[in-house]
Amino acid sequence: MSIQIGDRIPSVKLKHLTAEGMEEVSTDDLFAGKKVVMFGLPGAYTPTCSAKHMPGFIDKLDALKDKGVDAVLCLSVNDPFVMKAWGEDQGASGKVDLLPDGNAELTKAMGLDFDGSGAGLGTRSKRFAMVVEDGVVKHVAVEDAPGGMEVSSAEKVLEAL
Repeated sequence: MSIQIGDRIPSVKLKHLTAEGMEEVSTDDLFAGKKVVMFGLPGAYTPTCSAKHMPGFIDKLDALKDKGVDAVLCLSVNDPFVMKAWGEDQGASGKVDLLPDGNAELTKAMGLDFDGSGAGLGTRSKRFAMVVEDGVVKHVAVEDAPGGMEVSSAEKVLEAL
């Protein structure tokens, strides 16, 4: 079952790449005392993710901040090196925080994983967006299809805030 409104974000430790090298980050720390928008996508450098999903959140960052959002996180089942490079290519640095979930630990704990093996992708994240306040999910929207952008766009999140 997928994560629902009122659920807490699972406590997971992930690795991410910083200027100082590889660092561990805890979801407990990422969400504690903050209003966070987190969106997930099937993969860095994939068509819809690169052309629509990430750019939408970058473009709407100021509007999200105006609604009280402290941080915007992008979760994907990719390694930290790919996420860092993709974030730089997308112009997300300093705007959207890239959260690599290389082993799909957080994605699976939230019940938002799918099997992309048929397309050679392995385990991936469903496309979703959520609003989380102090670790508790206040809004969650999950797309029916990996390429869909009906409910998880930045515009839809703004409507939900």
